[in-house]
Amino acid sequence: MGVLAIDAGTTGVTALIVTEDGRIEARGYAEFAQHFPEPGWVEHAPEEIWQATLAACRTALDQASTAPRCVGLTNQRETAVLWDRRSLAAPRRAIVWQDRRSSAICARLREAGHEPRVTELTGLRLDPYFTATKLTWLAENDPVDGDPAIGTVDSYLIARLTAGARHVTDPSNASRTLLYDIVAGAWSEELCELFGVPMHALPELVPNWGEVGRTDPGAFLGLDLPISGLAGDQQAALFGQTCFTPGDVKCTYGTGSFILVNTGDQPVRSDAGLLTTVAWQDPAGHRTYALEGAIFVTGAAVQWLRDGLGILDTAAESEAVARSVPDSGGVVFVPALTGLGAPHWDPEARGTILGLTRGTTRAHLVRATLEAIAFEVRDIVETMDVTVLKADGGGSANDLLLQLQADQLGIPVERPVVQETTALGAAFLAGLGTGVWSSPEELRKTWRLDRRFEPAGEDGTAYARWQRAVERSRAWA
Repeated sequence: MGVLAIDAGTTGVTALIVTEDGRIEARGYAEFAQHFPEPGWVEHAPEEIWQATLAACRTALDQASTAPRCVGLTNQRETAVLWDRRSLAAPRRAIVWQDRRSSAICARLREAGHEPRVTELTGLRLDPYFTATKLTWLAENDPVDGDPAIGTVDSYLIARLTAGARHVTDPSNASRTLLYDIVAGAWSEELCELFGVPMHALPELVPNWGEVGRTDPGAFLGLDLPISGLAGDQQAALFGQTCFTPGDVKCTYGTGSFILVNTGDQPVRSDAGLLTTVAWQDPAGHRTYALEGAIFVTGAAVQWLRDGLGILDTAAESEAVARSVPDSGGVVFVPALTGLGAPHWDPEARGTILGLTRGTTRAHLVRATLEAIAFEVRDIVETMDVTVLKADGGGSANDLLLQLQADQLGIPVERPVVQETTALGAAFLAGLGTGVWSSPEELRKTWRLDRRFEPAGEDGTAYARWQRAVERSRAWA
């Protein structure tokens, strides 16, 4: 019997049926709307996420040969969702992780001297990226009547899957909220008071695998299944890439790009702009930690070329168009469309294109976009001790991008056969929780290499030009 994995991403929901040998038997996908009510604001309608979840799962289940044994869930992190515990209706749209509206709140708390203590407790920074600052903004600017449940997308979807029976989250998601003490492994009263978040409204903390609830047949496609795996999307991808040994590193090329390195059973602090986060926690309470470099816009930059500028028909077309020129012709694109994440952490940075001439074509801009992704990842990986980078996510299907990446890093980049490792990680966690797989060691045997990209070298000129361009993009807003 397979495992149903639900990957509730930033632009849509993917559902996979994963077999015992780690293959994908069936797949469903459904997009949901992106709402941009003001510049720098990004919102999702929770009901639209739920309907996309139902549609994607229905498609995958219709293709499957047998009914799944259990459900695993992974999700876009940091997004703030409020809903009524009884009706499960959301009183307002969710504020998405990309949203920048709480910049002033972060600045206020930073000026008041709170950042060192916040970082000590959470491993994070005072940045609009994280959930708590969004909740503070809501309390100050758009308060909701009553006593709603508060959570991230995982908590909301589990509430819907269980018809309201469960209000839970796991340490990987909790550790992205600015409300969770990563050493104590618990919600922090001190942080809840600082950000004005009612602690009783937060979800119960549960391990990353083991049954945490059951789907309600009346709510979820007639299915009564254990929900037995749960993780934020980037930690799920780390698990799906079988990065179980300290030092293992992966990069997921999605809407943004996220580089995580397994640091073992102790939280490791970074002075290079990286975040300390929980990777996963087993049912016995043992936590594995990671260092993370978060890049907000990479694949979204290619989508912007397609949807915003109309110079691509599909995102997949970017590789062929970029290959039609030998280089970017001196064009540099800094895709700080929602500010800069690691290692710069500048929410006021904005997208910048430099080096345009009369000879610039769309191909140069497309190639500059792929180069920018490789440069952004290099900015982070150079702060780590890395010998091989495992790549996954939609962008990893682009051979030119991964070759550029290997050239920039000077190390091999490996792409697995299954590139949807975020959903695969959710499946692995759920299967561990129900006995489909007996151990991480058994899971490691399912990982199969698709292609290894060896570095061919680069002269450093383009990267130096990139660094100059990044400085010009900063503090623009």
